[in-house]
Amino acid sequence: MLTAIASALAIGSITRATKVREDTAIGIVFAGMFALGVALISSVRSFAVDLTHLMFGDILGVGSADLWRIALFGGAVLIVIALLYKEFMLLSFDPILARTLRLPVTLLDNMLLILIAVTIVIALQTVGVALMLAVLVTPAAAAALITHRLHLMMLVAALIAALSGIIGLYFSYYLNIASGAAIVLTCTAAFVLVWVGQQLRQRIALRRPEAQAASS
Repeated sequence: MLTAIASALAIGSITRATKVREDTAIGIVFAGMFALGVALISSVRSFAVDLTHLMFGDILGVGSADLWRIALFGGAVLIVIALLYKEFMLLSFDPILARTLRLPVTLLDNMLLILIAVTIVIALQTVGVALMLAVLVTPAAAAALITHRLHLMMLVAALIAALSGIIGLYFSYYLNIASGAAIVLTCTAAFVLVWVGQQLRQRIALRRPEAQAASS
């Protein structure tokens, strides 16, 4: 977790101190830290631990201690978001206004990055590093198609992610596939269903004025 927080702060520092975009900074830090991890592992000649569960997760290996850890850190993340919701929202959508109002933009930005890092770390055992991005992005993208209100979007995204976890675990059991992959595929299926529903809804809305004009 300390390494993840350090990486998140490094991303923020690179973005603010240079003209490098945030996604580029993520790529730089991710590649560097990944290479560092491989170098450290390769230096230990007697290392014989399977790292597959780190890449793709192992939800069946989550024990009581892991659940308490997830509840503790997850609850702390939710409390911080609830206390600083307005500040985070202003920082995300209008950082210039946030600076004008003399909010501690750098501190809030670092706090937001730390919260993301903590969230990633506590969920690693469930879906792994390789699938973490999909679990973070896909439910939020699906929720953005349903509502444009941020608080509702957060609740819908959390609901989609939770249901995907439960449904994906059942798929994993009955189809005999990796649990992390099943959860991500369920998230993806949910996004596709929401997107198709949105497209159908827009087509129906466009056809209604045409039908009313034709009947009149």
